Amino acid sequence: MKSLYDDKEAKNYKTDLDLRVYTSRLLGRDASLVLHGGGNTSVKSTATNLFGEVEEILYVKGSGWDLATIEAEGFAPVKMDMLLKMAELKVLSDTDMVKYQRLAMINPSAPNPSVEAILHAIIPFKFVDHTHTDAVVTITNTDGGEDKIKELYGDKVLVIPYIMPGFVLAKLVYDMTVGIDWSKLEGMILMNHGLFTFSDDAKKSYEKTIELVDRAEKYLEAKGAVLNVEKAEVNIELLTLAKIRKEVSTLKGNAIISILNDSDLAVHFSKQNIEKIAVQGPLTPDHVIRTKRVPAILGDDFTADLANFVKEYKEYFEANKRDETLLNPAPNFAILKGGGTLSFGANAKEANIIKDINEHTYEAILKAQMLGGYKALSASNIFEVEYWSLEQAKLKGGGKLPEFSGKVAVVTGAASGIGLAIAKMLNARGAAVVALDINPDVEMMFNKADFIGVKCDLTSSEDIQKAVAKTVKSFGGIDIVVSNAGIFTPSENLESLSDENWQRSMNINLTSHQKLIKYTAPFLKLGVDATIIMVASKNFPAPGKGAAAYSVAKAGQTQLGRIAALELGEFGVRVNTLHPHAVFDTAIWSDEVLASRAKAYNMSVEEYKTNNVLKTEIKSNDVAELVCAMAGAPFAKTTGSQVAIDGGSDRII
Repeated sequence: MKSLYDDKEAKNYKTDLDLRVYTSRLLGRDASLVLHGGGNTSVKSTATNLFGEVEEILYVKGSGWDLATIEAEGFAPVKMDMLLKMAELKVLSDTDMVKYQRLAMINPSAPNPSVEAILHAIIPFKFVDHTHTDAVVTITNTDGGEDKIKELYGDKVLVIPYIMPGFVLAKLVYDMTVGIDWSKLEGMILMNHGLFTFSDDAKKSYEKTIELVDRAEKYLEAKGAVLNVEKAEVNIELLTLAKIRKEVSTLKGNAIISILNDSDLAVHFSKQNIEKIAVQGPLTPDHVIRTKRVPAILGDDFTADLANFVKEYKEYFEANKRDETLLNPAPNFAILKGGGTLSFGANAKEANIIKDINEHTYEAILKAQMLGGYKALSASNIFEVEYWSLEQAKLKGGGKLPEFSGKVAVVTGAASGIGLAIAKMLNARGAAVVALDINPDVEMMFNKADFIGVKCDLTSSEDIQKAVAKTVKSFGGIDIVVSNAGIFTPSENLESLSDENWQRSMNINLTSHQKLIKYTAPFLKLGVDATIIMVASKNFPAPGKGAAAYSVAKAGQTQLGRIAALELGEFGVRVNTLHPHAVFDTAIWSDEVLASRAKAYNMSVEEYKTNNVLKTEIKSNDVAELVCAMAGAPFAKTTGSQVAIDGGSDRII
């Protein structure tokens, strides 16, 4: 492991807190040191209060902040004298610890201090760095792990036996270090938990972490704990993935995102003796609130396997509970025997966090096996953290989930206009969205964990099938299909209508919608409150002169939606159609097309834009609002319907 510290860059940071932010981000940049909010750092400094008095302050990472992106405001400023007095107490509940740490803060709007703030305070150095480094924790999670740590570091590190984080850990360290010569220590290792380093210099504290981790990595290599993972070649049945997601959603009581990990490492791990090595527990207890203690292991009868997981989780709860309330017993991730792994989350962010944690855990377990066997903490130790009120508060802090959390939406024609507005609005309301468009820019426009763009020619069956496969592997299934893609061919009267324009309109405005339904319907049948929304046109109920190619295709699309409603209704899939009119902020309505259509009605362009009963202009976002209503609760018991969004057309009325 190499240091990322740059002396030239570090000169830009003048204050203690600025340097603390800098080196914290260096730690957070390496996923083998900390993952998704893990670890914590601090710096001891001073502040002048309202009365001109100088106070000793511990700036410690605040709850909810990630070291990779932390800012100065992410550090909670806590009075040192209060923390040191708390360390002298014989007993302190975690609830009271949090309360009194907040009372000791000099900024009431700052985040809650880390639960390890007292521990940071009693370490007598300016800078303290705490990581959950893979290499060190791998060694601690083996048979004879403590002996291996002592073999590696000798008496240069203080080894702390595992104990719950929080006050009891701080108290244990406080008692163990009475009279100790801290200057002789290079660091402190918490068994099954992580590494602490410290110094009065930011660079030295950071680089001591790098040095100790580098030694651990070299130790693993010297002991032969090196992975040789072969290239993985597996073909997971897409419908099986959708069925598993459906079953887990049912067990969870809400739609979930299911992400397939078919990386070489994940597949290699799934081919090991997973019934033994994968069910001992997480790499560090902090992970349990994300992953649960163990995965579900799924074979051919995944329904029975999932039911068995729920049964065993309830037994684990009953064996360890005191007065806690049972959490949802469904798994948070699963191992597909020989086929990789699945991560389940309320949204794509959560599922990806679980996936990342598991990737690091698989590697650590396999290396630990080479060191004599992986050995995690006991079930009772893990239960303590899983049901620890302070850890549960981290998960509950996000508030109510958005309307479409856990839902998976496919939107066509999503690179511009109505499709773009729909895709953005569904994503903003919680859905994981796959945006399809023939414009290749769509892949650069949408490239987030929960919002991906796929170049797709919707007249190509092969392209659609590839897009569906990417959707299911990325998110687990399909719940919402918005069939929106379309073109407006040049205005031509029937007697001069070209074969080319007629066929082009039929291919894109009709046949592409039929193909989309054909290839998404099997997955919609396995969706959660699944729905298809057809974006057709006012030209179906009220066609216009010179628009035969467009109007006839849209009439066909509308009829297609009605038939789909009849055929898919018994599977709980709703199909509804909306008819927008005069939505001018779209790619279809170029200046030329607008002028042409206005001329056909002997109107000016402005008159044509507001040619409706309400004399109002319809925008893409207005259509997106109606799509969200159709995808959600307002249309939960409606199918086969047609709704106009046109400001009121006197021709239709």
